[in-house]
Amino acid sequence: MSCSPIVVWIRAFRLHFIIPAILPVLLGSVIAWSQRYPFHVLNCLLVMLGVTLNSMGLNMLDDVIDFRNAADRRKDKEKNPYSGGSGVLTENLLTPNSLLKASVLCFTGTSLTGIYLFWVCGWPVLFLSLFGLLSSIFYTVPPIKFGYRGFGELGLLVNFGPVLVLGAYYVQAGGFAIEPLLASLILGLIMWSMIIVNEIPDYDDDRDARKWNLVARFGRQAGLLLYVVGLVAAYLVLIFMVLSSVSSPLVLLGLLSLPWALHSILVAGRFLHNPLHIAPANLSIIKAHTMTGLGLIASYLINGFIRQ
Repeated sequence: MSCSPIVVWIRAFRLHFIIPAILPVLLGSVIAWSQRYPFHVLNCLLVMLGVTLNSMGLNMLDDVIDFRNAADRRKDKEKNPYSGGSGVLTENLLTPNSLLKASVLCFTGTSLTGIYLFWVCGWPVLFLSLFGLLSSIFYTVPPIKFGYRGFGELGLLVNFGPVLVLGAYYVQAGGFAIEPLLASLILGLIMWSMIIVNEIPDYDDDRDARKWNLVARFGRQAGLLLYVVGLVAAYLVLIFMVLSSVSSPLVLLGLLSLPWALHSILVAGRFLHNPLHIAPANLSIIKAHTMTGLGLIASYLINGFIRQ
């Protein structure tokens, strides 16, 4: 049964990984607003647009490189929907060249938004934009391809945590602060865990393709341990923010995601060697990231209204 072009491209964009890019932007923006900085709507929307395009470009470029390296060759019925690539190349729905062209367009859009925000907000925006853009490109592109060398997880932690939150905060506040930095680590660490658990179903394929991410390098059991460590660290940072009086107790709303995080850990531990049955763990960690982000955003919105 053929798919419509719109459905195919939506699959190629992997939109379920766009929300983890949008939430840090919203978090950085509302932290600045809660601290009584003027809220610049256009700046916020442009950052959201830039990171959305960047994430889609990264997803499609990653698809192409993995496909060419035979790291993404499973057919639809064999594939965990939350790991590996989108499947549009393995099912011959799109060509690598079409994905590459779309990726270039996305990165171009990201560059244009970054240039504008640099023009109106200053040099730090240029640095953060370039760092995020180059990280996306060289995640899989030779000769750097740090995602193939065991640094991809750290790169995503940094980019989907501090880079996005602090960047969004800066275009509102015109500076940096410790509170958004700590808050950024929470979402960054959960993103780390999300990537780790998504690598577990691809263990054999990644090793065959010599994609030496942390799970392929150290094994599934070590991957599960790193996964749990990332989640525990995220929640400890959240609690530390309250105990150290950096943030109000309202940020504990981020703990509402704990049931999904625990469910993900239990399922991952039980089906560590089953790429298909582990899928609910992959889905639950996406929900845990979303609920943590929404809880933190809600807490700063409430604080902001209280301070007005």
